[in-house]
Amino acid sequence: MPWKQDYTISDEVAIADADIVWPDGKQCGFGIVVDLSPATSLAGLDEKSLRYPTYHFGLHEGLYDFLDMFARHGLRTTFAVPAAIAAIYPETIARISAAGHEIAVNGLLGEDPLTLDEGTEAERVAQATDMIASVTGARPQGWFSLPRANDPFATGNVSAKTIDLLIANGYAYFGNGLADDAPHYWVTDFASRKHLLTLPYYYHFDDRFFLMFPSEGTGLERPGTLLRNWQTEFAAQYRRGRYFSMTVSPQRSGWGHRLDALDRFLREAAAMPGLWNATGGEVAAHWTRHHPAATHLKLEPSIWKSYEGSLD
Repeated sequence: MPWKQDYTISDEVAIADADIVWPDGKQCGFGIVVDLSPATSLAGLDEKSLRYPTYHFGLHEGLYDFLDMFARHGLRTTFAVPAAIAAIYPETIARISAAGHEIAVNGLLGEDPLTLDEGTEAERVAQATDMIASVTGARPQGWFSLPRANDPFATGNVSAKTIDLLIANGYAYFGNGLADDAPHYWVTDFASRKHLLTLPYYYHFDDRFFLMFPSEGTGLERPGTLLRNWQTEFAAQYRRGRYFSMTVSPQRSGWGHRLDALDRFLREAAAMPGLWNATGGEVAAHWTRHHPAATHLKLEPSIWKSYEGSLD
């Protein structure tokens, strides 16, 4: 598709199924993102969200059950963690990391970057990066901007400068893009082809919007629908040889029957031959090596023109 600066974020041409290459001839890529943020407002973490009993369950019993379940099925995941949470619970983060999971950043406070001015956002990206690095001993590779329960939209947001800030801070990937169902490149400048690898996210596969949305106790929980979404989308992506990513949280999916449903799905998925389960950082490293932007971005100059008073 012809490029239009500040409108398109990539070439918007999905990679063909036959052109996708996974390690060792594997059939399908499989990523699991664990959302470890209790933030409910656009501003991110606050005293109320940190005191919420459900979140404390998620950080203890729910999390321990998650780690046991992942180990049982031989699965490795990417934990999207607000940097402030890592600073408050460093031993918990160390336990997650020691189990072989990746620690990625979900903002300083799990906030919406659209609420920040450019200078504040730049400061927070740098601060969050350093905070995670100080806890884990390594600079984070991935950054997420996941949605919160009270957001007006179910997608998560970035500002006009977020991706450039991530590039400047050395990130390998952005973790929740909606422009494709496979890894793709988010381009911030057409002329220079400045870009950042982006991993796919879709709220149909995020437990937040089926188990605790718009808020706990509303009666709008649909665990059966969530399980069906996981199963049917995984089957479709596996058949085509593409990539399936799901987002879960121990504070939502760590309870009884919900954990049983998640466990059943993961057991079935892990048993599929030729499945490549990897962390976000591993997916990014593989994709940039085998599907580099230099050969896979096909940007064309814009055919659109801007006119005074137009709504473009």
